[in-house]
Amino acid sequence: MTENTATLDSFEIQTEHRSLWVDVWRQFRKHKGALVGMFVFMLITFCVFIGPFIYDVDPNAINFRERNLGPSWSHPLGTDNIGHDTLAQMLAGGRVSLAVGFLAMLISLLIGSLIGVLAGFIKSLDGPLMRLTDLFLALPILPVLLVIIMLFRDTLRTLYGPEMGIFFLIVFVIGITSWMHTARIVRGDVLGIKEREFVTAAHSIGTRKRKIIFRHILPNILSPIMVSATLGVANAIITESALSFLGLGFPPDFPTWGRLLYDGATFIQITPSRVIWPGVFIALTVLSVNYIGDGLRDALDPRLRGR
Repeated sequence: MTENTATLDSFEIQTEHRSLWVDVWRQFRKHKGALVGMFVFMLITFCVFIGPFIYDVDPNAINFRERNLGPSWSHPLGTDNIGHDTLAQMLAGGRVSLAVGFLAMLISLLIGSLIGVLAGFIKSLDGPLMRLTDLFLALPILPVLLVIIMLFRDTLRTLYGPEMGIFFLIVFVIGITSWMHTARIVRGDVLGIKEREFVTAAHSIGTRKRKIIFRHILPNILSPIMVSATLGVANAIITESALSFLGLGFPPDFPTWGRLLYDGATFIQITPSRVIWPGVFIALTVLSVNYIGDGLRDALDPRLRGR
């Protein structure tokens, strides 16, 4: 009898200290692809942010005597047509591409979550906000991006400089044109959650709508928001790479992975590695982020955690 009581007490203690994030991590570890994706993404992030302090070669240094070289000890990834070190440019370009991805994702996530919550929770706003979402979904995103960049590029360059001006413009443009899917997903979850018993009970005791949203609605839609965040990073990196590849992104002396692809495409027959390396890094980053998103989706699903 004493042993059964001790076992029961131990089980109650373990249950009492059971944490949501511990359960999420346990479920996340079961997704092998997500673990590999997290390792690859952390490795790429470490390389692009810490690497320049270790490999301290100026990415904009020009040496015409060492043009179009292959990999060597002095230039591990070779050089381009004017003597830039490819590895130094890859590290510098990675910082810009990841910064664009994360900041654009935050903008799209905030806009999408706000519109999704308002549309799902407030019935009178559902129709207008969803029609606005449908309008943005119907727009051809790439031509719209090109038109906006062509219209405002010179103005922002004058105000903030050639690098920061185009950086702000690209981040903002990608952010405001990629929130629609997040809004639809969040709205669908909010419509289901607001009919649950705990939300009805909160309404019955006179809880303010703002408090219901922040205390009861948002914690229960964390799963789709986090998955949308990971996918938003990948989408922003691809969009920035496409704009840079079209020559409408950052200036040539401000390298990004997409800009390196654009510059290397002309010399692909002379130095194919100039196209291969940026493409490999973009592909690995996007794939790793997508796998992390799949793992988070499974880990944040309470049915898969056994709850």
